[in-house]
Amino acid sequence: MMNLKKIFANNREWVAKKLQIDKKYFDSLSEDQNPDILYIGCSDSRVSAEELMGVGPGEVFVHRNIANMIPNTDLSTMSTIHYAVDYLKVNHIVVCGHYHCGGVEAAMQSTDLGILNPWLRNIRDVYRLHRKELDSIQDERAKYDRLVELNVQEQCINLIKTPEVQKAYRSRKITVHGWIFDIYSGKLLDLNINLEFLLKEIMEIYHLD
Repeated sequence: MMNLKKIFANNREWVAKKLQIDKKYFDSLSEDQNPDILYIGCSDSRVSAEELMGVGPGEVFVHRNIANMIPNTDLSTMSTIHYAVDYLKVNHIVVCGHYHCGGVEAAMQSTDLGILNPWLRNIRDVYRLHRKELDSIQDERAKYDRLVELNVQEQCINLIKTPEVQKAYRSRKITVHGWIFDIYSGKLLDLNINLEFLLKEIMEIYHLD
């Protein structure tokens, strides 16, 4: 069990190390933030956004939820996108999933998960859209990992549908990236989704002036 007193001790040690390197570190940190990236990832405790990217405070604006979802009905996610794009003026948005995602695996179980049911239904819809491909995969782990990848792709599409991203794309060519954290190796993987094609196709339907 985590010793909460240890956390405060760790914090004091961290503060001391930062001040040893730069006495004005926290003065600078408190001034403002100017991140270039919005990172939308999973809440999984094993996947620390800043650590896996090797970035420090102020460099990335982070939003995390179960299975890195971007449903248009979620006020928290939509507000984060609005603030990051319209006010922080980020130029990149990363949707990052990870292999062995508990949310994705839970969504594929025939179990009543209570309040999680409507949230995980979004992942089941991803499965429904790609059922033919997924059902052709015999290995269970490989199937779940592929569903994780397809979920990232679909969430990138949901992101592109938002008015903030569409307007920013036209005004400053904001870019959307689909990544995977390979929890088995620790590596970040770029899915190289052809979002340029997807964006043009989607904007024909969801285009906003």
